[in-house]
Amino acid sequence: MTMQVWVTGSAAEVIEISGEVLRDKIRGGMLGQIIGNLNGLPHEMKYIDEPGNVSEYTPALPDGARTDDDTDMEWVYICAMQKENEVYLPPGRIAALWKERINRGLWCSNRFARSMMDVGFEPPLTGSVALNPWAEFNISGQFLCETFALLAPAMPQTAGRIGLNYTRVAIDGEPAQSTQFFCAMIATAFVENDINRILANGVEAMDEKSVIREIVADVREWHGKYPDDWRQTRRLIKEKYVRYGGQMRDNNGYEVNTAAVIAALLYGDGDFVETMKTAFNLGWDADCVAATCGTIVGVTKGYKWMMSRGWKIVDRYKNTTREKMPMDETITGYADRVIDLVETVITKQGGKRILTGSQVIYQIPAEKSANVHKLVGPDAEVSVLREKAGPQVKEAVARSQDKQELARAAYVAICLDMSEQIRKDQPHRWAEAINALAGQRRFVENIYYDANIPGSLELRKKAAAAGLDKPPKRQIIE
Repeated sequence: MTMQVWVTGSAAEVIEISGEVLRDKIRGGMLGQIIGNLNGLPHEMKYIDEPGNVSEYTPALPDGARTDDDTDMEWVYICAMQKENEVYLPPGRIAALWKERINRGLWCSNRFARSMMDVGFEPPLTGSVALNPWAEFNISGQFLCETFALLAPAMPQTAGRIGLNYTRVAIDGEPAQSTQFFCAMIATAFVENDINRILANGVEAMDEKSVIREIVADVREWHGKYPDDWRQTRRLIKEKYVRYGGQMRDNNGYEVNTAAVIAALLYGDGDFVETMKTAFNLGWDADCVAATCGTIVGVTKGYKWMMSRGWKIVDRYKNTTREKMPMDETITGYADRVIDLVETVITKQGGKRILTGSQVIYQIPAEKSANVHKLVGPDAEVSVLREKAGPQVKEAVARSQDKQELARAAYVAICLDMSEQIRKDQPHRWAEAINALAGQRRFVENIYYDANIPGSLELRKKAAAAGLDKPPKRQIIE
């Protein structure tokens, strides 16, 4: 017996999965994620105005895999979690890992979060929509969550909590809802093959006010109307959800990329190759879309099935980006690190590991899909942060002699629209705080030379009004 669900008396529902099946599905999810990511890279940001036209595709990693930001930040975390036997690494430890190991190959919200860490900020402030101009829309909530969901088979709420512990380093708001959406889907895929039921569980994981619920409903409706024509659905996605003239806010945003994942899954209908091909052709941030789809379908198919297809897959995960990380990792080795942690997650949630003859069986307390992190709008978050941090900011500006603390206080004051009053009340101390912030060259360059997204443009106006000068040119190339 490999899998069974039952209810005994008043006890909670329990799902039973053999260790062999669990290993196969986790390895399948990992391989699917990596294939989607690396096979999708040639299509990343290539199809914006019009879709792609990939007609033939065979999954392959003939030279093995390599690190990329879709999978390697999760790898850093997983290695630390495994070594320290800690599923929820605390904020200080997360920031330390970034400073030590995650310094290259960063983009958008993750790059901004990393520069905030240089000023002494820690998660989740690095992902606050009040402080990080990318956090309100960036898809880091999607492409940084898949591996964590593999840790929580059949436990969508637990998957969401683990995922949020790490994705909120760089995002919040709707992207945090996308973390819960995709984590719930991946957790469900361990015990469900039907894409529509997997999607339904994902929807239940989101706040009722989440825009993503509408996105799911739209794509499902369009798929129902054009079941054999993904191009029509792609056209409708673009017409409704591309709202910023095709700039980075559109291409790197959760709206079109979440819609693309849903469309690829529906049109792929459980077929791995068709799902990947559709994900590539839908475009936008195609490698991220394909990686998420690949994880979900990879879990349903399993590693053995995938390897039986005759695809050229070399079991290598070459480290090209992350400092102080293994140089001899393999795809299965990466997946096995996850497998090593799964038992900890299962037992901490009240599950059991049972040895039946020579077979290991895991009894997992099944969780209903539900929202674990409510949606808080940007205005509300600013208000809450101003109430909590406002007095500390004023105190730091007034008395601190620590330049990093002064720099942090100045930046928070700028973001929370407190700078004008503080500058009026304490002009000399404010000048010191602004000088301290100006001394954080990498961070200030990210403020002024980052992409022209709406949040960055607004931040620059606030910073300039507060007296923070724009550096004459960008000197630090990342």
